[in-house]
Amino acid sequence: MTAVLLAVAIAATLGTAGCAEDGGPVGEAATTPLSTEIPPGTELVIADQSERLQSALRFSGELDKLPFEVEFANFVGGPAILEAFRAGAADVAPVGDTPPIHALAAGQDVPIVAAYQTSVSGLKLAVAPGVSVPTLKDLKGRKIAYAEGTAQQAAVLRALDKADLSVDDVKLVRLQLAEFLDAVRTGQVDVAPLIEPNVTRFLRTEGTSLVPDEQTRGIYTGLAYLYARRAVTDDPAKSAALAALVGAYVRAYQWVNTHPEEWKQQYYVGNQKVSPEDADRIVESLGRYSFPHLDQNLIDRQQQTIDVIDAAGHLPRKVRAADGFDLRYDAVVTEAVIESGAAFEPEEK
Repeated sequence: MTAVLLAVAIAATLGTAGCAEDGGPVGEAATTPLSTEIPPGTELVIADQSERLQSALRFSGELDKLPFEVEFANFVGGPAILEAFRAGAADVAPVGDTPPIHALAAGQDVPIVAAYQTSVSGLKLAVAPGVSVPTLKDLKGRKIAYAEGTAQQAAVLRALDKADLSVDDVKLVRLQLAEFLDAVRTGQVDVAPLIEPNVTRFLRTEGTSLVPDEQTRGIYTGLAYLYARRAVTDDPAKSAALAALVGAYVRAYQWVNTHPEEWKQQYYVGNQKVSPEDADRIVESLGRYSFPHLDQNLIDRQQQTIDVIDAAGHLPRKVRAADGFDLRYDAVVTEAVIESGAAFEPEEK
C-alpha cells in the first residue's frame, strides 16, 4: 500500500438528501444527516484498480485538497475488493455495476455513494485467433471467460440473452479478471469480455478480432460506482470524509473530461505504459463521464442488472437494488456536478 498523508484544514460543506421510506437505503445511519466535521487523523483506505482513481485525483489536483488522510491499495476486480471489505482492510472502492450486487447477495452491507456513466461502451467481446464470432448467435458452443461478481459477468449474460441463448448453450470458463487477456489471446477460451487498456493490448496479437459493436450494443451499462463499507457510512468522521471524497471523485473525472490530452499522457502513457496512439484509442472508447443522481431511476437500472444475473441462476438469493444505496450522498454529487460544470446524464448523440 502507498500511504499519502494530506493536511488540509477546510472541509467541504455538505448537504443532506432525504430517503424514500419504501426502497430506500438500509441502516439507521442512512436516514441521519451526514456530519460535516472531519477530525484530524481521520483516514480512508481506498481499494483502487489499476491506480485509476488515485491517478485521476492526483492529476486533477483533487488529491492534495482532501481534508483527511488517505491510503491506497491496488486490486484486480470486485471480488478481491469485497474480500478486503470483509476483512476491514479497505473502506471505499471504485467498481463496476456488478460487485455491489454480489455484496448484497452475500449479506455484506456496502452501499453505493456515487456513480459515473461513460458515454461510450468501453467493453468489447474479444475473440481468440482462428475463431470466428461475427454475431452473438455464434457464441453458441463457445468457451467464454467468466468471472462472477464483475461487470464482465453481467455483460456476458446480457449478450447471451440478446442472442436468445442460455448459459447451457455455452461453456462458461471461470477465471480471474487478470487471466482474461492471456486466456483469450492464447486460445484457452474462445471469447472474453475485455475493457481498455486490455482491448488494445489484445489486438496486438495476430489473428485476433472483436465481436462487432453493432452486435454487442447494450450488453454493458457503462456504469461504475463508488461504494463503501456501512461501518464507514455509519461513522460520523469517516462518513464526512467519504462525502468529501465523493465530491472530489466527481470533480476529478470532470477534469478528465476537460483535459483528455493530459489524462492520456499522464495516466495511459505514463502509468499504464501504452503508446500515445493506443491512449487515443482508449480515451475515445470511453467517451465522456457523466454523474447520475442517486435516485429511483438509478436504483431501477441496477435492479435490471440484478434481474439478468438472477435469471441465469447465478445469485444465491433474491436481492433488492434499493438496499445497496445510501441516498444521502446525492446532495454531495449534485453540488459537485453543478459547481464543476459536469453533467448528470450522457450527452445525446
